[in-house]
Amino acid sequence: MTITLLIVALLAFYVAWNLGANDVANAMGTSVGSKAITLRQAIIIAGILEFTGAVLFGHEVTETLATKVVNPTLFAATPQILVTGMFTVLLSCGIWLQIATSRGLPVSSSHAVVGAIAGFSWVALGVGAIDWSSIGSITIGWILTPIISGAIAALFYSQIKRWILDQPNQLLQLREWIPWLSAVLLGVFGIIVLPLLTQPLTNFLQEQTGLSIPAHDLPLLTGAAAAIGLTLISWRQLDDVEIGEIPNSPLSNSVERLFARFQVLSACFVAFAHGSNDVGNAIAPLAAIVYINRTGSVPTDGLNIPLWILILGGAGIITGLAIWGKKVIATIGENIIFLQPSSGFCAELATATTILLASRLGLPVSTSHALVGGVVGIGLVQNINSIKFQTLQGIAAAWVITVPVSAILGATIFSIAQMF
Repeated sequence: MTITLLIVALLAFYVAWNLGANDVANAMGTSVGSKAITLRQAIIIAGILEFTGAVLFGHEVTETLATKVVNPTLFAATPQILVTGMFTVLLSCGIWLQIATSRGLPVSSSHAVVGAIAGFSWVALGVGAIDWSSIGSITIGWILTPIISGAIAALFYSQIKRWILDQPNQLLQLREWIPWLSAVLLGVFGIIVLPLLTQPLTNFLQEQTGLSIPAHDLPLLTGAAAAIGLTLISWRQLDDVEIGEIPNSPLSNSVERLFARFQVLSACFVAFAHGSNDVGNAIAPLAAIVYINRTGSVPTDGLNIPLWILILGGAGIITGLAIWGKKVIATIGENIIFLQPSSGFCAELATATTILLASRLGLPVSTSHALVGGVVGIGLVQNINSIKFQTLQGIAAAWVITVPVSAILGATIFSIAQMF
């Protein structure tokens, strides 16, 4: 059984490797495409933040995927079938993500997981075991996500273009807008990251003081302080721009240089949040298999994720990003439209806003879909002829076939695995 667990652990690392190569472009693709940072800098920044997010906060999403996506009670009498099924999910997702990444296509790892689960469940328990409502929700999300994100990105960028970029004195206009940009940036991304960071501190303070501290107080105070700090730092950098003390940069426009700072910060938030959320797609099946191997029963709730599994997932993500991540980063950052930091910042802001709205409504959506939609929305504001529709056709085709291809792979591999 030890050899089996070793094989499954290597397979989970393989899935995380492909997830890092494909999905991390969601955070860094626009920053590289706009020349805000280099590809090497993007890989280093994303690697650190993805790994940190995965290890510190990846357990909650992993627990949900391991115990909620497929109903474990259906396999209570035959836990070994669930082990085989989770093995199938890992292999199916890894294969599809590698195929998509080799072609530079950004796809949804979450959709691949759901498709693979549907495939093996169909073979194991029949068509009635598939949660068709989840499949329907995914389809709705696939249609609405890029549309909503594109509309928000177009709105953000059109306002920045009107009030800053198209004005005769851009630096003066930017000085007036910096506090608002700081507040929006920290407001949107703070909702994603700050509650994760401050919750352990809130719990510690409650234990030490015995006081009841509302869960939102620390994130609000932290976000307000960060927004004020970002505003003051940005004003200082703007003063340096005006007197010519900013070193040479591939960005010739002084305003775009400052927007690059905002864009990189937004990319850091997305990378951290992505690591804490999407690592579960790679390691949840491994966590379920480890639990079954240790207890002899299927996990239902309260699944404890060992630290070594979280570290394995985080290491796989950054390895895949470093070795093969440039393919999908190039697709999002360079092969849809030409991006500058101001437009890339709007694309990431729209992506985060869309994901937050979907989370509030309980809709399963894809960060890849949202970011591509945001980039296209900006292209529509700039010039529709600037959009490379041939690239979009390949991306859309990959989106459409992700769930069915993953389901077919899951069903096929599960059928073969049962023979052995």
